[in-house]
Amino acid sequence: MHPAEHYIAKAGELLDRLHPSGLLYNTYEARLLDQLDRTRLPQHVAVLADGNRRWARLNAPGEPLVAGYQAGSDKLQAFCHWCDGVGIPVVTLWVLSTDNLQRAETGELGPLLKIIESLVITLARNPRWRVQTVGDMGLLPDDMAASLAEARKATADHDGMHINVAIAYGGRHELRDAVRSLLAEEAAKGTSLEELSQSLEIDQIAEHLYTKGQPDPDLIIRTSGEQRLSGFLMWQSAHSEFYFCEALWPDFRKVDFLRALRSFTQRERRYGR
Repeated sequence: MHPAEHYIAKAGELLDRLHPSGLLYNTYEARLLDQLDRTRLPQHVAVLADGNRRWARLNAPGEPLVAGYQAGSDKLQAFCHWCDGVGIPVVTLWVLSTDNLQRAETGELGPLLKIIESLVITLARNPRWRVQTVGDMGLLPDDMAASLAEARKATADHDGMHINVAIAYGGRHELRDAVRSLLAEEAAKGTSLEELSQSLEIDQIAEHLYTKGQPDPDLIIRTSGEQRLSGFLMWQSAHSEFYFCEALWPDFRKVDFLRALRSFTQRERRYGR
């Protein structure tokens, strides 16, 4: 966004908040914050930011769908600030699935990839956040993969909120890659397939996931009214809590986020027991 456009948007946001309806919104937002049990907040929140294309068709008819992708990217940046503001240590954003890569024939993929690359670079500019891309980077254009790798390297030593950006990500692809990595590691040790079949433990597979070493998501949010995982974090979500919101992703508000957190803190987690 151009600096002038940024200031205009901020001024418009300020005017909206000064409007009586905006003041009521602010009051409700503050009340939700006060109601949160900070001792029960999730340590890892993941989001399926769904509905960008539908948002574009409704709000920018006749315009390229890239308008929805850009609005979705802007909301993802805001979402990260919301999470950081309440002290959530790990966030995962699913921005591009392996299925999405098939949109090359429609002409949508090029603009979408540019917006995603810009999103990652922008997130990486935060002096505290650690940004990590998860997915099959080999499916992306070489120059984009190199740019994402540089952003990851530049933030590797940051000790603030950890942000996973799932790009070219598919749950089945992740499990395939984990198994391939595990087999290669054991083969290098001289372990036979027969020996591995008798000794393999669950934790060994987990150590080869894209998110290895991180806590599994406590809360997974999906927008746009869809109520399915679509393969997102298939392994890691075994004991996750889910929150489904009707809003299209660009329309997802901070109060929606706070409601999701409130819902999570009020649940009794049984972990399958």
